[in-house]
Amino acid sequence: MSNSIEQLRRGAKALRKAYKAGDAEARARVADVLSVDGDLRHADALHVIAREAGFASWPKLKFALETAVMDRAGKAARLADALYHGRGWKVEALLAETPDLGRDSLGLAVASYDVAEVRRRLAQAPEAALQSEQCRRPILHLAFSRYHQCGGAEADMLAVAETLRAAGADVNDGVPVEEGSDHRLSALYGAIGHGANMALAEWLLAQGADPNDGESLYHATEMGHARGVALLLAHGAQAEGTNALLRAMDFDDAGMVRMILETGLDPDEGIVPALPHAARRMCGAEVVSLLLTHGARAEAVWEGHSAYAWARVYGNRAMAAAMEGAGTMSPLTDIEAQLARAADGVEQPRDWIDMDPLGPEMRRLLCRLAGRDGTLAHMQRLVAMGFDANETEEMGLPPLHVAGWEGMAEPFALFLTLRPDLGHTNRFGGTVFSTILHGSANCPARKNRDHVGCMELALQQGIALPRRALDVAGETRMRDFLADWAERYPGQVVEDGIV
Repeated sequence: MSNSIEQLRRGAKALRKAYKAGDAEARARVADVLSVDGDLRHADALHVIAREAGFASWPKLKFALETAVMDRAGKAARLADALYHGRGWKVEALLAETPDLGRDSLGLAVASYDVAEVRRRLAQAPEAALQSEQCRRPILHLAFSRYHQCGGAEADMLAVAETLRAAGADVNDGVPVEEGSDHRLSALYGAIGHGANMALAEWLLAQGADPNDGESLYHATEMGHARGVALLLAHGAQAEGTNALLRAMDFDDAGMVRMILETGLDPDEGIVPALPHAARRMCGAEVVSLLLTHGARAEAVWEGHSAYAWARVYGNRAMAAAMEGAGTMSPLTDIEAQLARAADGVEQPRDWIDMDPLGPEMRRLLCRLAGRDGTLAHMQRLVAMGFDANETEEMGLPPLHVAGWEGMAEPFALFLTLRPDLGHTNRFGGTVFSTILHGSANCPARKNRDHVGCMELALQQGIALPRRALDVAGETRMRDFLADWAERYPGQVVEDGIV
């Protein structure tokens, strides 16, 4: 195709303008591709242009145009990125155009499970199994590949693994988390924490990979990989010092909590005692019962408040009822009772709070509630009591940023009414724009959240839209929304900015 991306964008803009004007040809072109109820969005117009060019979507057309002008090295780099991120259609497109592209390096051959090419290369140079390529040795290219999620055969993957092992690859190899760092992410972490590749994780453990690598157990709980947790524990993983129990509790996952506790772990050995943590994470009666049965201290005090007080303050009625039923509740102080009234919706007239006696964690209550379903009214009551809506949590995120990252549109709208600092930058270096953008692609609950709604509210406040965000937005709805907004409000688009 001879048209450039910018020419096609202009074509989409012209189509949209003609459609809005009622042009019969434009409306017929659109009707041939999709059904439109109301205005034709910029993203819809781009989709029509792509379909007319023979592509299933605008991202696929744009990708084809970009790769068409790349040299082979550029295409190989794109293939490596697609294998790392599990972008199946990109892998297919690149290999359809250049079938032998995966043979340009040993790392690519390994990541694309090309058994014959890996064997050929190692037969000629066995030492290559121990040599770095793009900061990773071959077994790490295998461990961090997500090709198994987009067509790669498990049998081929394991054959590549065996070939590397026979050539001397170390199953405990690791890659530094950043240049110059002594902290390394192991091949086992790559399989479990990055790729959710349980077949490879099982193979690595069977070959002697260390289950106590400081990362794998924690991230298995974080990603909900019950099979991964079971595998690691069966091969001797120790939960002590990993905070894996607390992370499993973050998701109220009774099954994983049970597995970890049954190793004999002291529930209170983490950075937060178990029951106060369960209270803040809204764990239910099953997890609370497991913790109490396995020795969690009901009387544990954290940040000056008992577990029962934390349950009441957070409105965790399931945990509070479980502790009441077990006779393990504790009396509330006047301030705790006041905060419990806010949680329960039974606040009294002039129920203002004296913030001075509150510790740092209690002051962050709005931050902790901002990313949770069903807390809007609770937060409104806290604001009415006198809580500061610009208080930040330990990573510098105010409630507005937390709600944006979590895709909680109603809380986000609430905090916009409370005169937030829209120029605030958190300790990750993120602005409110970049925090929403990152959450739309990475928030664990993103499928059930409204990041586009949060972004629309933010842009309505006049914050800048960095042009690069149009290309790096990882989620389709967000990418389409930003393209449409940029088309409607070009003056809001800036060349620089954090994304």
